[in-house]
Amino acid sequence: MNPRRTPFVLALVVLATTASAQPYPSPSDDVARRPPPDAATMRMSFAPIVRRVAPAVVNVYSRRVVRQQVDPFWSLFSGGYPRDRVEQSLGSGAIVRADGVILTNHHNIANAQEVRVATADRREWPATVILDDARADLAVLKIDAKGERLPTITIDDVTRPQVGDLVLAIGNPFGVGQTVTNGIVSALARSDVGINDYAFFIQTDAAINPGNSGGPLVDMEGKLIGVNTAIVSSSGASAGIGFAIPAVMAKQVVDAALSGDRTVSRPWLGARGQALTDEMARSFGMDRPEGVVVTDVWPGGPAARAGIGRGDVIMAVDGEPVNDDAGLTYRIATSHVGEDVALRVRHAGQVRAVSLRIERPPATPAADQRTLAGRNPLSGATVVNMSPASAQQYGADPFTAQGVLVTQIGGGYAQSIGVQAGDFIREVNGQKIASTADLAAALQTPSHGWTIVIQRAGQIITARFGV
Repeated sequence: MNPRRTPFVLALVVLATTASAQPYPSPSDDVARRPPPDAATMRMSFAPIVRRVAPAVVNVYSRRVVRQQVDPFWSLFSGGYPRDRVEQSLGSGAIVRADGVILTNHHNIANAQEVRVATADRREWPATVILDDARADLAVLKIDAKGERLPTITIDDVTRPQVGDLVLAIGNPFGVGQTVTNGIVSALARSDVGINDYAFFIQTDAAINPGNSGGPLVDMEGKLIGVNTAIVSSSGASAGIGFAIPAVMAKQVVDAALSGDRTVSRPWLGARGQALTDEMARSFGMDRPEGVVVTDVWPGGPAARAGIGRGDVIMAVDGEPVNDDAGLTYRIATSHVGEDVALRVRHAGQVRAVSLRIERPPATPAADQRTLAGRNPLSGATVVNMSPASAQQYGADPFTAQGVLVTQIGGGYAQSIGVQAGDFIREVNGQKIASTADLAAALQTPSHGWTIVIQRAGQIITARFGV
């Protein structure tokens, strides 16, 4: 696990403790789950599970070279040349296909120039990133096994883990070598953790430390039920609160990678909402907060066609309760395109069943990606048109976005003036920008000065430049 992520998670520890209510199972679900009946049973060992699973757990090493600027004072003695600094990252992963397909965390290999994998038998392999999904914090790697059948772990995206289930976490904490820790599933559906965009984590008290990220969380059948990702800790070491990405999300990313996709296109609802507060619930005539109130609906999207409108309360998806927008997004995003899901919706005081057809977000208008050039403040920026598909790919909000989206800064004037990926360019010299073609045309008009209106994180910035 990348220790640099820890303070960010720590800042949200209060939010993590106020996440949605636990989906405790009914007594009928306990048939195959029984407490130990006697002391002899308590002395039973996890060793058979570990022997079966551990050979499929790997170490993931990545490195990148970062150009480090020299302090102006010391540059008097060093000649003022920037220096290169090598950053290295250590994490874990799991072999999920015998020909060398490996599942790990995105943050283990983010911006890496070299990725290597060490298998449990201490062999090292160069690895290629075949899919990197930053929004889910997952990545799929490939090593060339040269025809060898490597040990694998099965991803269980069908069985629902339950609070109290025994689990094992396997990885390489602090680089000490492969380590196994034991605990239970402490909580489910943790969504207000602030780790990724599809936050719906399994919480466990199995010890997870820096270096464990990307390693498997396995059940008592030796199947992967989660990918260990983050911890809440005041010291940077395990404090008994770890988070794992559920297997259903991991399987979706692996399937996309094996299909040859470079990105994961997930289903969408065509609506967004917010969790009901106690006060809001009373205004709806409800005795307690339950569900997500719809605040925006995309015209012609799945929700609109299913008859869902603003002010409706979505209470469950396929029988699973949803209590915040992150949980609702997760339930839809992990459904299958082309299938129908059953929603329980409160409309005008009445609860009704709604069938909604799952589909991918539309890519209209076309992205029309362009890298800007010339003597203007946005030279070096790559931009795309905004559509629901573009919004999903780049983590933008299609309901509030206006203008064209900056996806990358490749140097030039744009970098020097502080334009950032994720910015929306709304106006140039008073001209409204609705497409990348509009922007390119506006920037071709000669000007001695530029006034550019940028939308950034919900704020409007008006900047003036002379180029």
